[in-house]
Amino acid sequence: MSNLSDREFFALAVLLYGVCSIYSIFLWRNGFRRDNRIVYLFLLAGAGLHTIAMAKRGFSFARCPVTNLYEATAFTAWAIVALYLGLGLIRRLRFLGAFASPLLFGLGVFALMPKLDIHGPQPQFTHGLSSLHASLTLLAYGAFGLGAVAALMYLLQARDLKLRKIRAIHAHLPPIERLEHVAAWLLACGLLLLSTGLLLGIAWLKREKGVYLQADPKILWSGFVWCLYFGLLILRGWYGQGGRRFAWGTVVCFGFVLMTFWGFNLLSDIHNP
Repeated sequence: MSNLSDREFFALAVLLYGVCSIYSIFLWRNGFRRDNRIVYLFLLAGAGLHTIAMAKRGFSFARCPVTNLYEATAFTAWAIVALYLGLGLIRRLRFLGAFASPLLFGLGVFALMPKLDIHGPQPQFTHGLSSLHASLTLLAYGAFGLGAVAALMYLLQARDLKLRKIRAIHAHLPPIERLEHVAAWLLACGLLLLSTGLLLGIAWLKREKGVYLQADPKILWSGFVWCLYFGLLILRGWYGQGGRRFAWGTVVCFGFVLMTFWGFNLLSDIHNP
């Protein structure tokens, strides 16, 4: 396997994410009453291949592998699976894998589209500051993604309880309140990572271009995303807008990030020169 390219290692990881997604269908059909160790092991193996792919790409180009849409999408997927594996050490939270695996599979299939892996004559990120900025912001999106998974699980549990379905009582899931706390904790971590990443981006702009801010589409989009998640957490913490409203807001915000990230990245002269 050492002769495989980084893209081939990534394709194998995506294949494992796909197998895990198929198995997750049976978990949904049985109300999550089965042990989720199989899902965890599949995602652990996929994460191992995913990490090898990113390491091979990074060493081959001698830089942080986040310079085009393929690499950015792969890094976001890696952040999601890494966060899940950490949370999955808590047995009661392993159920998140049944929702994270389809998300990982979809991101992986999208990333493997040939036209996304295009390189310019020179690497875009040649300095540690910009690479750290990109890494932290993509980790933030990974945290937002896993938070959306927890919020979606909350909504399904709330629906089952409203319909008085037995599986909502007997399923191996944490209490519905804990799901909301997990989602809020992940969003808070993501917002902290995003804030740090944006501050590093501002420092890079000052050093390279002599300005703190620039009317770049991706910069404006990033600021808007920060405001969305900050507002969501403020509404939950200070105004008591938790429960279903908070969960729907979490899912909708991440859906917005997924649908607009690549478009604004392509419009950006800084991120896509």
